[in-house]
Amino acid sequence: MAIAMLGPLVVAALALGAIGWALVADVVRRTNDRVLGGALGAIAETVQVERGEVTLDLPPAAFGMLENSERDNVYYRIAVGRRLLTGYADLPAPDIAALSADEPHFRYADYRGQRIRIGETLRALPRVAAPVVVQVAETLDNREALRWRLMTALLLGELVLLRAALALIRPALGWSLRPLADLRTAIEARETRASPDLSPLQTGPLPIELQPLSRSFDSLLARLDHATTGMRRFTADASHQMRTPLSVLKVQVALARRGSTEALQEIEEASDRLERLLTQLLTLARADEAGTLPPLERVDLREVSQRVITRRIHQAIEAEVDLTLECIGDTDHEGPFEVESHRALVFEMVSNLVDNAIRYNRRGGHAAIVLETDGATTRLTVADDGPGIPAPLRKRAKARFVRLQGEQGPSGSGLGLAIVQATVERLGARLEMREGNPGLHVSVLFTPGTGGNQGAA
Repeated sequence: MAIAMLGPLVVAALALGAIGWALVADVVRRTNDRVLGGALGAIAETVQVERGEVTLDLPPAAFGMLENSERDNVYYRIAVGRRLLTGYADLPAPDIAALSADEPHFRYADYRGQRIRIGETLRALPRVAAPVVVQVAETLDNREALRWRLMTALLLGELVLLRAALALIRPALGWSLRPLADLRTAIEARETRASPDLSPLQTGPLPIELQPLSRSFDSLLARLDHATTGMRRFTADASHQMRTPLSVLKVQVALARRGSTEALQEIEEASDRLERLLTQLLTLARADEAGTLPPLERVDLREVSQRVITRRIHQAIEAEVDLTLECIGDTDHEGPFEVESHRALVFEMVSNLVDNAIRYNRRGGHAAIVLETDGATTRLTVADDGPGIPAPLRKRAKARFVRLQGEQGPSGSGLGLAIVQATVERLGARLEMREGNPGLHVSVLFTPGTGGNQGAA
């Protein structure tokens, strides 16, 4: 990580060096131009008109201002218009039209094989038609030397800062990553425990950057704790529910060995109960299964309902319950009762609703699957003539292994409505329960856009 952080530091140092070079060059140019401008102004002030002639008195101090340790060459030129008054005649002449009176102008030029900096200005004198051009120039050795001294100091400062950063980066990283180390220690401490500890982590105050990570991890632990608690409860309830038919099977097998003819009937009934319980447990596990559902498909609720009736018709006959299918608004027997969903889950959901409608009905009662749609919502309702479920108990009735009538009621595992609830949630549909006067009406509503929760139920 230290090497990874060194790269941006080097890039920043290079960028700072580039910016520093530009700033140093500008400062050196401005500083020396100010001195050059001072000398130019001092010479220009001595230019006068006496008896109609232009005169001047070159002040030694003006040239003294330009003296430096690098012994730069100094050149000057004073001309009236194009006529040389004094100085170096071959010094590059200015573009007079580009100059302003008493305003210094600076430019670079090449002179005698050297690069020079020229300061120049115009003076308008009375009774003199042509403007007076004053030029002062110097070579650039001092400027270059000063620029390199400043850049060397800047680069040395950057190297010192980089070296200090390298020396401090490791302890700084150790200090800044200490909360992560504490987090890792807290997690590793739980690995030695016999049972998993899914309580929130106790790591003390965390930097604001790590707080979202800690909250997400605690949320994950809470979900895992909820899932494992539900799994333990489900396993305990399932083992309790399976213990009864298994005990009956053992007793009846022992009686059958003694020659009891009724024991075989009891064995068959206990086997059916055990088979139904296992089927429902597998259905519930499938409804609860996390992950991605298969692609959506067009599910014909009429066809599914007909197949459920075919499966449950013998159960209905034995219970003396009339089982029918009603399609409200169906005039051509091709009613629009198709939804985007998952057929296997819809089939198991309807089968469990019909099983409850038969099991908790009365002798001679009626159970019906009712399909209706208004174009936007398709409703599948399973109605019966049984005792129904009081409104305060309906939420509890959808819990797993809950049998409201206890052992006095019809045989069952208490998983029917739990399977329906889990499946409805997985399909993204909506479940409604209402009084049927008599009986209970349980409806599943499919709306556009439903058809499957692609995550966990």
